[in-house]
Amino acid sequence: MRLYLEMSFFDQIDTANVPQHIAIIMDGNGRWAKSQGKERIFGHFNGVEAVRASVKAATKAGVKYLTLYAFSTENWNRPKEEVEALMNLLVHTIVQEIEELNKNEVRLHTIGDTQSLPASCQEELRRGMERTSGNTRLNLILALSYSARWELTEAIKKIISDQVKPQEVNDNLIHTYLTTKDYPDPELLIRTSGEKRISNFLLWQIAYAELHFTETLWPDFNEEDFYKAICDYQSRERRFGKTSEQLTSGDKLLTEKQ
Repeated sequence: MRLYLEMSFFDQIDTANVPQHIAIIMDGNGRWAKSQGKERIFGHFNGVEAVRASVKAATKAGVKYLTLYAFSTENWNRPKEEVEALMNLLVHTIVQEIEELNKNEVRLHTIGDTQSLPASCQEELRRGMERTSGNTRLNLILALSYSARWELTEAIKKIISDQVKPQEVNDNLIHTYLTTKDYPDPELLIRTSGEKRISNFLLWQIAYAELHFTETLWPDFNEEDFYKAICDYQSRERRFGKTSEQLTSGDKLLTEKQ
């Protein structure tokens, strides 16, 4: 009997066209927990495994930057018990994962209003970033107490404070005032759980990102789901406002020059 083996999504990836920066809105922990007859925090605890899977998949695929929307400014409005549990989970996870991050050459970063986090979280984040500062394979960026409107508001305040002249303000200058100034813009944004909205995440940076929405709830998101999103990204034509004909002509000119 002849056997047919289904090709994995990883095997379908074009290694020459892997997005340098992928951002993920990790959604669905609460619904996943409710489907198990558990409290919402149970979903957050199980969502940590999806984070591990995504980091592993990103390193394997050759992604250089992975930004995870871990806690938004709006999340402070959730029940106090859930917020406290999330903060404790954050500290515990950072402490537990440092050795693995170093083993896989992953450097930890944060963006957002981290000064609003509990002192214990700030300290563990500082230690984590310090202990992984020499790693170069993948930059793992945690968006904590972050929202795009907060970021843009802070950027405008700083521009005004620095007395920048109106004629000096352009895209490049604004970029230097963002919390993401040291990172390239994401080429791919993934959102889990079936919701199709951006939820105040990296609004400036994802102006030309490809969007991938999956029905999978975050605790169930695995490596193959990550690779599937990359395959979806690679199936699209990225025009940046140009026509397909212009892109084809540009490729032809580039080939002729070479």
